[in-house]
Amino acid sequence: MTVRTRIAPSPTGDPHVGTAYIALFNYCFAKSQGGEFLLRIEDTDQQRSTPESEQAILDSLRWLGLDWDEGPDVGGACGPYRQSERSEIYREHCEKLIEQGLAFRCYRTAEELNEMRDARREAGLHSALKPSDLRLAEDEVERREAAGAPYVIRMVVPEDDGRCEIDDMLRGKVELDWSQVDAQILLKSDGLPTYHLANVVDDHLMGITHVLRGEEWLNSAPKHKLLYQYFGWEMPVLCHLPLLRNPDKSKLSKRKNPTSILYYKRMGFLPEALLNYLGRMGWSMPDESEKFSLATMLEHFDIQRVSLGGPIFDVDKLRWLNGLWMREDFSDDELIDRMQAWALNRDTLKNLLPHLKPRVEVFTDIAPLAAFFLSGMLPITRESFNGCALDEEELVSALQCCVWRLEAEQDWQRDTLFAAVKALADGLGIKLKDFMPPLFIAIAGTTSSISVVDSMALLGPEMTRARLRFAVDCLGGVGKKRLKKLEKRYEQALSAEG
Repeated sequence: MTVRTRIAPSPTGDPHVGTAYIALFNYCFAKSQGGEFLLRIEDTDQQRSTPESEQAILDSLRWLGLDWDEGPDVGGACGPYRQSERSEIYREHCEKLIEQGLAFRCYRTAEELNEMRDARREAGLHSALKPSDLRLAEDEVERREAAGAPYVIRMVVPEDDGRCEIDDMLRGKVELDWSQVDAQILLKSDGLPTYHLANVVDDHLMGITHVLRGEEWLNSAPKHKLLYQYFGWEMPVLCHLPLLRNPDKSKLSKRKNPTSILYYKRMGFLPEALLNYLGRMGWSMPDESEKFSLATMLEHFDIQRVSLGGPIFDVDKLRWLNGLWMREDFSDDELIDRMQAWALNRDTLKNLLPHLKPRVEVFTDIAPLAAFFLSGMLPITRESFNGCALDEEELVSALQCCVWRLEAEQDWQRDTLFAAVKALADGLGIKLKDFMPPLFIAIAGTTSSISVVDSMALLGPEMTRARLRFAVDCLGGVGKKRLKKLEKRYEQALSAEG
């Protein structure tokens, strides 16, 4: 048997270090067994999936040195490798389940589902919604079908209180309660599959033998096991890897730690060092050495050396490791080549110069003006915002709402960014002349700079968002008490924008 593993990211935002972490372990497991590593794009969320995000995933993984044997860009015998191009395959499999009484069309409306969940909570019930809860009378199904009402296809799940046994490579036998397994949606009303159906069908048809994924999917394993049984297929071996954690042990999130691979690339980290650091996340070399290459990791790879304790992603430790790589593994000439490829290249300067030329008279004027383009987090403090017209609470509100708005922005162009910022300021009821100075300080460290939207376009989305989050933290951040209130205000601002 040829070992085949896969990584299946969703192209719905910046490529995440967690994706690279899972990809690394799938790659190492397959290659250490003489097997094959596949890349599949899970783009069933058509509203949020973009070609740009897909390309960023491919570029980021290749930048790290991870390559795949089959995928949307290299082809293979099991394609297509984008789920949006496999819709008919999923529908055919759903129809087979319906014919066998193992799935059903559910015409329940969102309002009905909310009422059912509310009633269960009030009754103190904590079990999941089952087919018997969701099925409508036959005549009502016929009425809604005749009216062309939208429906989803749900799977039939056990209604008893028994337990499902899952075999895991790291955890051994894990038992999960069937009472917590809901009648999962398999096919959405738009005809596209959920993760659960697509994951099972694609893994089987693509010959995946081992599924290494994050531990957050462990609770979904009973649904997947059930689907394999329904289809009469052999289930791949499961391995649920521990989640990456912030230093405070919370799940790694962009609110507390930069999570975009593009951010670390833009910051000037070496791909070898970042991959090395991800390899240390819950795994160790036999000699406990901290610095090792991908080739060395492959040579010594053993999945059983993964620790189930939540690995801490510490940017300071990553910086230390990156420094070791720079000093120990690169000659001066090699570092010069890397620095030129990173930012000191003709393309970067070509983008910068049109904005700098109106402000310079001699070459020595360029370095101070261009410094913030080539920097990471800027040395700003709470006092940096003293000259702004907004009070501190309003400053935090403006900057945090700007973070949220720019996290949703997919068209990263100067005019689009300006329109988004202006509409947000209007929605929040803040004059643009008062809204812009805090952005200047967060992005450039000063209000005496080129246009802030030009700066954001040049810096790119990951660095722009990271600097805005850093500015919010400099001002004390958004506590839990304020968060809900601010989220409501942000939603109102968006409504006004619409």
